[in-house]
Amino acid sequence: MPAAIEAVRNGVEDDEVYDLVCVGFGPASLAIAVAIQDEGITARTLYLERQQQFKWHGGMLLPDARMQISFLKDLATLRDPRSHFTFLNYLHSKNRLVAFTNLSTFLPFRVEYNDYLTWCASHFDDRVRYGQETLEISPRQSKSGLVESWDILSRDVWTHERTTVRARHVVIAVGGKPRIPAALSDMSPKSSIVHSSSYSSTVPRLLAAKQADCHVAIVGGGQSAAEIFNDLQTRFDNVSVCLYTGDSALRPSDDSPFVNEIFDPHRVTEFYDLPAEAQKDTLHRNKATNYGVVRPELLDRLYESMYHQRLHEPDESKWRHRIAPRRVVIGYDEQAKGRARLRLKNTINGEENLSDAAFDLIIVATGYVRDAHMTMLDPTKHLLESGKYDVGRNYKIRYRKGAVADDCGIWLQGCCQDSHGVSLPSLLVAFSVVTDHAQLSDTLLSILAVRGGEVVKSIFPRANGLHNEVRNGIGGRR
Repeated sequence: MPAAIEAVRNGVEDDEVYDLVCVGFGPASLAIAVAIQDEGITARTLYLERQQQFKWHGGMLLPDARMQISFLKDLATLRDPRSHFTFLNYLHSKNRLVAFTNLSTFLPFRVEYNDYLTWCASHFDDRVRYGQETLEISPRQSKSGLVESWDILSRDVWTHERTTVRARHVVIAVGGKPRIPAALSDMSPKSSIVHSSSYSSTVPRLLAAKQADCHVAIVGGGQSAAEIFNDLQTRFDNVSVCLYTGDSALRPSDDSPFVNEIFDPHRVTEFYDLPAEAQKDTLHRNKATNYGVVRPELLDRLYESMYHQRLHEPDESKWRHRIAPRRVVIGYDEQAKGRARLRLKNTINGEENLSDAAFDLIIVATGYVRDAHMTMLDPTKHLLESGKYDVGRNYKIRYRKGAVADDCGIWLQGCCQDSHGVSLPSLLVAFSVVTDHAQLSDTLLSILAVRGGEVVKSIFPRANGLHNEVRNGIGGRR
């Protein structure tokens, strides 16, 4: 156990101030940790993570699923291809570089990319506290009233013991909470409703417990809904499944090279400098890149599956695997044995009806809510300049002038789409199954390495250029 953790006894740690505390230790914070290491910066850092161990969207690591962007857009290459933390160096360390080259692909298996991220995270085990849920961040003021540091209150997810640490700089990168449609949010605990984020860790176990045929509904029209629809009919012989989407059809994503330039690192500044209306227009125009859309090759596979059914049974109502377009869920009726029939509304004529089947399981692939920072930051609201959590180009929250010391601040990651646009990273372009309705956001993997470097330079400006002198040791070029 790290000494700092051992020092915690009464819920309050010693008065030593961290240079940086990152709330959340997913890919965004991991990219920051990697950049700090590569830059050769000596700093007292701490990462607080709710999960018990590092795992990248473990609930959607489906068999044979591949990444959707090049492995070159890893945690380091676009910022520094000489880094120890590149995907290629990971392959080399695992003795798989030559074998991977023989695959002739830029798109690794998703489980392999999760292993890459886990490998990177393992380098920082002594600086991460897993099983810690951050509750709030409070300003700590000097006698003059100037905020010079922040108190970060967290709770152990198992023991519920509360701990406070102090830091001059805080990064919030906690990801999103599963979004459950309002029409289904009050379903009885007896009814089985599962969000796509926990699909692979929950659904196979539930289906294995079913002896007879099982009826499953999927709500959503993006990549995650399509992947789950494909997985259910591929792996489970006892499942009948119907996918409901409000659109007239499942639509393809656009990853053509000219369109993909919107994810280039320099596009962030271009977008940030646009007027508000132009920003909204740009987001709308680029919706098809990864917003409620499906990879074309998966669409081809699904259509072929539908055709095989049509070949043997012309009546679609008798198919085991169906797609129901132009249907939105507006409610449900509970049935016997924990089943539920969905109340549906036709998006064309407004007609309402009940689903033909009573479903044993309902899977919602309806994205995430990204507002966790609002609750955490509530104790700092009185410091805001505009009443909103506006951020600068460097992702730092703009507090009232003169309220916070220059060498102090809070940075937001993964919730700045409106100001920074579609190029901003985490992992949703690469892993679009996670947020079918919120993928066109600053949570994109495409420039995660670059953004991590920018944040580090913003927090540690005096360390800029230090990495040019560092080639061994903490610099990470091992």
